[in-house]
Amino acid sequence: MKILLADDHAVVRHGLKQILTDAFKHATYGEARNAQEALDLVWKQKWDVVVLDITMPGRSGLDVLREIKKSSLACPSWC
Repeated sequence: MKILLADDHAVVRHGLKQILTDAFKHATYGEARNAQEALDLVWKQKWDVVVLDITMPGRSGLDVLREIKKSSLACPSWC
């Protein structure tokens, strides 16, 4: 399982990673510090789960989600 964590606070990203690692021991993780990094990673790789901060500076996590849902390449049929 591949999980992308997108949050502008490193402490939050690392904390989420620690919590999720306990539950998903074999998962691999990616991290994004802002909306653009999150989108870049989504376009370059396939992710099973993307965790988005709603209140990132600039573009919010909701903006990122809308962008992901628009893309037929990155978004599986369940989007």
